[in-house]
Amino acid sequence: MESTSGEDAPKRNPLPAALVSNLQSVLAARRTPAAEVSTAAAAGEAEASAPEAEASDAPAGDGAPARPIVLLTCAGGIRSAGLAALVDALVAGGRCDVHVCAPESDKPACGHSITIRETITATSVDFTGAKAFEISGTPVDCVSLALSGRLFPWSSPALVISGINTRPNCGYEMFHSSAIAAAREALVYGVPSIAISLNWKKDETKDSDFKDAAQACLPLINAALDDIVKGTFFRGCLLNIGVPSAPSANKGFKLTKQSGYSPAQNWQAVSASRPSSATHFMGMHQSLGIQLAQLGKDASAAGAARRVSAQRKMVEVESVAAAGKQEIREVVKKLFRAEFVEKRHEDLDEDVDLRALENGFISVTPLNVHGQVEPEMGPPASDWLSAAVSLDKEKDAAPAAADQQDVAAEEKEAPLAA
Repeated sequence: MESTSGEDAPKRNPLPAALVSNLQSVLAARRTPAAEVSTAAAAGEAEASAPEAEASDAPAGDGAPARPIVLLTCAGGIRSAGLAALVDALVAGGRCDVHVCAPESDKPACGHSITIRETITATSVDFTGAKAFEISGTPVDCVSLALSGRLFPWSSPALVISGINTRPNCGYEMFHSSAIAAAREALVYGVPSIAISLNWKKDETKDSDFKDAAQACLPLINAALDDIVKGTFFRGCLLNIGVPSAPSANKGFKLTKQSGYSPAQNWQAVSASRPSSATHFMGMHQSLGIQLAQLGKDASAAGAARRVSAQRKMVEVESVAAAGKQEIREVVKKLFRAEFVEKRHEDLDEDVDLRALENGFISVTPLNVHGQVEPEMGPPASDWLSAAVSLDKEKDAAPAAADQQDVAAEEKEAPLAA
């Protein structure tokens, strides 16, 4: 569903009517002149500030918070520009209490990885207007720990948001995505969740674009919070939001479906004698701090590889041959690095996530935690399963029928022998 009424809108809309109505109201306001919008927004904020302040100061009944709690995490790490922009936008909006639980470093493309039988550290971090912890684990660890009730005083937040992350997380990329996995973990716990990603493009996108992306998504977040408080927000799926590379010039929200796009994975051999060149990492990260940290890690890894190869270049293995000689086996160790390489994606439908981003829309894709199958695949799958089971039963019945025939033949021969 395009945020404006369009002929290419999907026939079936999984979003609730209340949420769609809120989005349409926001888009209608965007069509008014900038001066009128800013004036109306200022008036609305002034009217809402007093009751919100009173609500925040007033004691909560039955221990319930005055405002809904929103938990934020980010696969880019606790110090990522996307997370900071989202925290600032939500705190300034004053619609919710913001809590943060994010990895201590960048954790890209680790999927739904969790940490088991290892100690995880949670360290408090200063965030203006928010209570935050950095975690020595994966993004999924962050959400799981936060929702366990061990880290924060509350039992469950109203909403979990994963973002704002780099890369669009479109198509089959979602299976690798740490950002999607963090939102999916919240959904497993029964908590509504949203994943937000910026379509970062090298030499085009700037850190300041994260602020524009946060402001662009704020109406959708507020609409979701309103429906969650009312109890009308839909269940069973998360919202994967993709923001185009120029957020301030977006054309509005568009309801999309997951595409079949999958980036190519390219493996490169890495020399153990020296770390890879710095230019290789400039396209992988947007901040100099992350680049230098990665270079340091690679240098340490290369040094460790040299020490290991020097100590274990040749390993003698006891032979069990009759001659009694020792067999010498050489241990070969090679280093490789994988990276995603953009590939051509032609003939994409207009209502899929990646095409909407390329056309300047903010894509909103509902995702099922189970990877729901298309409805039209039901009958063929049922026919296949029935045929497979019938074939298996025929195979099992064949030996039994043969045994029965042998028994019948023996019974016929028995009287003749007597």
